Amino acid sequence: MPSGELFAKASAEIIEFHRFFVAWYNSATASKEDFSRCEQVLGAGFHIVPPSGAIFDRAQTIELIRSNYASFHGDFAITIEDIQLRWEAGSFALLTYVEAQRRGGDTSRRLATALFEECSSAPCGVQWQHLHETWVQVPGM
Repeated sequence: MPSGELFAKASAEIIEFHRFFVAWYNSATASKEDFSRCEQVLGAGFHIVPPSGAIFDRAQTIELIRSNYASFHGDFAITIEDIQLRWEAGSFALLTYVEAQRRGGDTSRRLATALFEECSSAPCGVQWQHLHETWVQVPGM
């Protein structure tokens, strides 16, 4: 059950960071995006485990995001659904959410588990510390 300010900050960050991805990856809007937002919200020890099972550290994740600049032409969208608080202690919160993506004609969905830590200098007041994603709907299926 959502319980307060930390959940609200983390929920806002999930939505805003995915809004950033859509704008950064879209050739029509990419030049208007400030990439420093990405660097501000990923904690120093950040790691992601995407559905492939690989593990990327902060530097690798930033490089991957940067390299996808303007790679879509209006055919990429993300919708965030079902954000839930799973655990909270002190300045940390663990949330789950479903990320639905549309790339061209393909739709996919992934269940994400994200660990956040409060950070007053981050845009929404939290930083991503860890993210693990699992396929719910594989692209093209």
